[in-house]
Amino acid sequence: MTRFVRWTAGAAVAALLATGCSGGSSDDAEAGDRTSGPGSSAASAGSATPLPSSLTSQKLDWGRCKATAGSPAPDGKWQCATLKTPLNWAEPDGRTIDLALIRAKATGDDRIGSLLFNFGGPGGSGVSTMPWYATSAAELGKRYDLVSWDPRGVGASEGVRCRSDKEIQASESVDITPDTPAEETAYFRDAAAFGKGCQKSLGTLMAHVSTTDTARDMDLMRQVLGDTRMHYFGISYGTELGGVYAHLFPGNVGRLILDAVVDPGADGAGHAENQARGFQRALNNYLKSTGQGADEGTRKIADLLKRIDANPLPASSERKLTETLALTGIITPLYSEASWPTLTSALEAAERGDGSQLLALADDYNERDASGRYGTGTHSQRVISCLDDKQRPTVEEAKKLLPRFEKVSPVFGPMLGWDTAGWCHDWPVAGQYDTPEVSAPGAAPILLVGNTGDPATPYEGTQRMADELGKGVAVTLTWEGEGHSAYGKGSDCVDSAVNAYLLRGTVPKDGKVCS
Repeated sequence: MTRFVRWTAGAAVAALLATGCSGGSSDDAEAGDRTSGPGSSAASAGSATPLPSSLTSQKLDWGRCKATAGSPAPDGKWQCATLKTPLNWAEPDGRTIDLALIRAKATGDDRIGSLLFNFGGPGGSGVSTMPWYATSAAELGKRYDLVSWDPRGVGASEGVRCRSDKEIQASESVDITPDTPAEETAYFRDAAAFGKGCQKSLGTLMAHVSTTDTARDMDLMRQVLGDTRMHYFGISYGTELGGVYAHLFPGNVGRLILDAVVDPGADGAGHAENQARGFQRALNNYLKSTGQGADEGTRKIADLLKRIDANPLPASSERKLTETLALTGIITPLYSEASWPTLTSALEAAERGDGSQLLALADDYNERDASGRYGTGTHSQRVISCLDDKQRPTVEEAKKLLPRFEKVSPVFGPMLGWDTAGWCHDWPVAGQYDTPEVSAPGAAPILLVGNTGDPATPYEGTQRMADELGKGVAVTLTWEGEGHSAYGKGSDCVDSAVNAYLLRGTVPKDGKVCS
């Protein structure tokens, strides 16, 4: 079972291109945002208990980075270190866990401080992604140390593996849109087994991998890195994390960019419906680009999926393309307009009875390599989101949602409708909240960047985040583009505005539109 809500596809981020756009008002207090010695004592503002000096005064032992499961070791400009943070933030003097960090030091002389990146998920590895993303952030790297990390429960930071590669491959044959009582039983049995596997892997940590836990980790990170303010770039789920951080530590907010903004007012079912709407919107735009009518093209793809559900397609290996894999293969290229021709080729091959290309796209999303080993990003995604989400729709409640979801998207609606009940079914740990609290009265201006064609985090979430952050805090920048996120996607208008904000403190006019 695969959920696409809040996931950011790192490989979809394009290289930085150049054209032009003007900024707005300037923040004259730039010098006050710079790093100047140890972190501010306000770091504990979001905590009921003061932090022990053993945490706040720890020294990071930066050294050469090693290869990770997902990527080779980066070149010598990158350094890695380990940060100790409390397992349970309610007991800061208690047991600690290790978080893996990566950085490249600022290349210029006029250094501002550290700029933390979270690339989304939840479950994305910052240690693996940061060196790859640095090309897009080259201008920012002149004045900031570019820093990212594997959040708790992810990758090298106590990462979770909920099932074996063999079990993952077997689960790909589970029908994610069950049509019979037997298929329904198998669907929910698989969901429950996944949760039990996560609990076996993580143990007590499973109750301490929430977004709130990670936001508190970020503020400890800020102190240990020596920054008086938090400068942060969050993408996709990273925008929710940034909003939660701003709520907990409004006085510590420096320059925060939230790109591809998650709707903080949506619960789990709301996110699933938003996602169905966003991917259908992207699919419609893709179909129009090929000269097809959106309704006609959607019906054609929905019919193809029904045929694959009944009879999985052969592929170039011994594996077959199931409906689960076909949906994943269709969704993957919708993250980037540059990948639309790949989707055309894969769909044409599937219509001819060859599932190889859609299978390859699904394998790319699922981090499956040629040897059959899978990545664990989706495992981490699920344990974090299920700990966050208090809402647990029942099977009957999900069935009542299906007609509405199918109306929103005949292609993606059925899967996401069932997913409202299946994602956290029989989960071993209770969820923490209905929706995250992101209000941040008194915080410095936070720049929200929304893309009107974003499939994974639909544009409507940008204004909802702005409303919840509070009056005078959020500044919105809109890009009329396609694909997931906006920065580094070829709009110099967007890139110039973001760079001016981060590098010079220039806040663009609220509501600015880049076309």
